[in-house]
Amino acid sequence: MLDQQNIRALVRGEHGAPLDVLGPHATGADRPGVVIRTMQPHAARVEVVEAAGGAALLMERLHPEGLFELFLPGRAVFAYRLRMTGADGHAWEVEDPYRFPKIITDFDMHLFGEGTHFRTYEKMGSHVMTLEGVKGVHFAVWAPNAQRVSVVGDFNRWDGRIHPLQRRGTGGLWEVFIPGLQQGDLYKYEIKGKGNFIAAKSDPYAFAAEVRPQTASRVWDMRAYQWQDAAWMQQRKKTPWHSEPINVYEVHLASWRRMPDEENRWLTYRELAAQLIPYVKEMGFTHIELLPISEHPFDGSWGYQTIGYFAPTSRFGSPDDFAFFVDQCHQAGIGVLLDWVPAHFPRDGHGLAYFDGTHLYEHADPRMGEHKDWGTLIFNYGRNEVRAFLLSNAVYWADVYHIDGLRVDAVASMLYLDYSRKAGEWIPNKFGGRENLDAVDFLKKFNEVIHAEYPGFLTFAEESTAWPMVSRPVYLGGLGFDFKWNMGWMHDVLQYFSKDPVHRKFHHHDLTFSLIYAFTENFILPFSHDEVVHGKGSMLGKMPGDDWRKFANLRTLYAFMYAHPGKKLLFMGCEFAQGVEWNYQESLDWHLLKYPLHAKMRALVSELNHLSRALPALHQVDFTWEGFQWIDLHDSQQSVVSFIRRGKKPADDLVCVCNCTPVPRAGYRIGVPCATPLEVVLNTDADKFGGSNSPLPAQLVPEAKPWQNQTHSVVLTLPPLAALYLKPLAPPAAPKAEVREQKSEVSGQPAAGGTAK
Repeated sequence: MLDQQNIRALVRGEHGAPLDVLGPHATGADRPGVVIRTMQPHAARVEVVEAAGGAALLMERLHPEGLFELFLPGRAVFAYRLRMTGADGHAWEVEDPYRFPKIITDFDMHLFGEGTHFRTYEKMGSHVMTLEGVKGVHFAVWAPNAQRVSVVGDFNRWDGRIHPLQRRGTGGLWEVFIPGLQQGDLYKYEIKGKGNFIAAKSDPYAFAAEVRPQTASRVWDMRAYQWQDAAWMQQRKKTPWHSEPINVYEVHLASWRRMPDEENRWLTYRELAAQLIPYVKEMGFTHIELLPISEHPFDGSWGYQTIGYFAPTSRFGSPDDFAFFVDQCHQAGIGVLLDWVPAHFPRDGHGLAYFDGTHLYEHADPRMGEHKDWGTLIFNYGRNEVRAFLLSNAVYWADVYHIDGLRVDAVASMLYLDYSRKAGEWIPNKFGGRENLDAVDFLKKFNEVIHAEYPGFLTFAEESTAWPMVSRPVYLGGLGFDFKWNMGWMHDVLQYFSKDPVHRKFHHHDLTFSLIYAFTENFILPFSHDEVVHGKGSMLGKMPGDDWRKFANLRTLYAFMYAHPGKKLLFMGCEFAQGVEWNYQESLDWHLLKYPLHAKMRALVSELNHLSRALPALHQVDFTWEGFQWIDLHDSQQSVVSFIRRGKKPADDLVCVCNCTPVPRAGYRIGVPCATPLEVVLNTDADKFGGSNSPLPAQLVPEAKPWQNQTHSVVLTLPPLAALYLKPLAPPAAPKAEVREQKSEVSGQPAAGGTAK
């Protein structure tokens, strides 16, 4: 007999263990048999239909709200279906979800509880599967403080009484298998908590979602896509990325290009594969970095306020379409990086915030749990289950979508408890300091796990402070990132180039200061989306002077960037000098390419990308002094800098000279490290790049005159507002030696060590 307490909990939607009372249950020895119960609020009549072709057995209504029961004395548990008949006479049949076994194991629960389950997505979320020959979907979610969790959707009229989940153990995991559901079905979790809390939440582990502004999760088989990128994945493991060229093209998919003739719509993932990939390959970039593509509700956040951490945004197509895009990138030899946001999440009611009626993913204390600047909430990195969620998410993108690297957003905000906070608005750590020890530990574990699981996977830290050893291994005391964004370099050089050239001699240190610390980290030099929004102007708009000077300044800046030690990143549109700030709601201004100066700027960036890949000096030794030597950093009066970039061989040396004023410098002597004639492999003042085409000899022959600590020197006229790359010519190949056989005068046989002439 079912007691009144259980009946009341079921009909009120408060029962946390439906498998204990619903479905089939063997009765006791005093009254042997099987009892079957089901909760069907929308049925007037319910029958049990035996799967083996047996009769339909009418169930008894135990409660007016739709609780039904059938007792079959002397029977064992058997397979069956439920046939419901509505008040209007309409009938339908379903499998009973509560006759199927549990999926989550005790070991899963143990690992999740201690924060060491790094593939929680294999059990959590919604999974299409077949149990006991029946197809359906298994659901699992973490909500430790909920009284009841239900799956709701069109399949049950969004009624939380019909499909409650079973609470598992004491760690707060819930699960249920619902037969008959399939890929594409929409769902949410209805969560009932303490104090009359009730909310419909998107699945934190959802693999797909509705197109915003709708917020339901969507069932999707994340393993269905058939990958064709095995060659790329194998090569990635073996590639020594720190000594390889990395030139990143940062892209916001919604605004790279749009379809103005079709209501200004976005391109789909598959359309982007057809258009963006060939463009990136032609331009010579090695990687595409996508602004966050995890599902997010607000376009204006650019993806940085994530709701669906495991769901590629539905704006551009299905998860399989996104997988196709990545696959096509790899087949074209292009890596894919994602912006990843483990620092904070939005307050939207359908998301992680106050998930089960308590502060679950975030801190309860606003001094720890709120980003006031962004209006978002901060993850509780000290909670094991939250760590498992985030660490699994990082592994998920590498595992399921073959992503090649993650750029971790807002690392500085994670590291410091007082980040953007006034005195009294933050809580010191247990040692009285400002460091967020839980976040530090999380970042280290993230880098350890992802690098151990996926050799060749790259991690990038957007970290804007002087936190030490960000890109050093964890076992040496570092955070473990592969690269750190060099925000100081970006700030200094933009400050320098934004000044009128007549004043630059007073700010020469802005151009040279970065070399004081250039090798303390593995840096990547970014001109990112953050530099072309919020009133900062476009890259071209930052440059002083008339149009000719603006373009010449920008060409010199880009050439200086590519010659400077460190990997490179450029935001979309900057490659052709878009004239206005980036607008996330519009396409880039592709029409500008019909104007020569913009088209030639793009030609320069393409040339820089291809040179940086072809010339070892521009990528092989980016992170130690062996790859760089100043020739002259002191010529502030003429605003000229010159230096040598080196590869692993002396023959790879490259001399780089930047004249940062519009004044041609006639008779300018520069020290060079060799007697070999030098060829000009890049002149940003060339006509093909939009310059004034100041004449330069095809070759520069060094004089045996030591200069600036170099053994030789050359004299030339430096073009105005221009950068030069000078490379020693390879010596002519020696003629092949003719080997003649020398015979012994005694034996007539070849003598040992015969001569070659």
